Amino acid sequence: MGPSLPALALLPLLAGCGDTGGLVAAGATPTASGPVHLWPDRTGASVPPADPGGAPPEYVKGIPPVHDRDVHGVDPAALVQAELRAHPNTEVGADGMPAETAAAIRACAKDGEDGEDGEGGGAEPEACPVLTPYYRDLTGNGKDELIVGIEFPDQMMSVRVYTADPDGRLNRIMATTQTVISVELAGRDVVLRVPSGNHGYELITAWSWDEKQLTMLPTREQIVRVPASGQGPADRGPGSGLGPGPGLGPHTGPGSDPEPVRP
Repeated sequence: MGPSLPALALLPLLAGCGDTGGLVAAGATPTASGPVHLWPDRTGASVPPADPGGAPPEYVKGIPPVHDRDVHGVDPAALVQAELRAHPNTEVGADGMPAETAAAIRACAKDGEDGEDGEGGGAEPEACPVLTPYYRDLTGNGKDELIVGIEFPDQMMSVRVYTADPDGRLNRIMATTQTVISVELAGRDVVLRVPSGNHGYELITAWSWDEKQLTMLPTREQIVRVPASGQGPADRGPGSGLGPGPGLGPHTGPGSDPEPVRP
């Protein structure tokens, strides 16, 4: 029995060493589980092939080619007037336009036609439905695209984007008409905020360049709640791909001024 006494005497010492600096169990952890497929034996609906959804690229006739794919010298009013000549009396589709808006655009001033005020002939600038353009490289080719807005009645708006091909010809790569709350640039996306079909909510759609379709397509959509005060941007919620973050807001890179720039 004598030899076992020293071993018993060491037990309290060893137990004491384990109480300082050792790992302590945190208890049982919840088991991770993936999504559960409900009614797996049910035959689901078939999904048709993806629809491009946007307007196909269209060469704009009647506008001289631009040098070095530089769209900054293009008069946006003259550009839309050329489209009106190519698609007269069109009220639906990508080129659709109310007759009164088309008449006002035909009266817009053109570059080089000086009026008495030196601002050009035709309608006064504030009366022209073609808004001041913006510029941004949306296709990633290192050249700015031309972003044009056209005011329609009842808060509706046509948003169009044009790019220059290697030959300098202008191609329209986006055209959509909606009841627009606001238009934003986020990175290389054009983001439209429009009223949702549900009261108290709005729909945010991001249009992005698609290299296969060679056009801008609506790639992301999000329905967000409008703040109760009705002021400021909608609460896009945490983790939203369209919410505040890098790339959202004015772009300050070379060649793309955050403020509207006249050609």
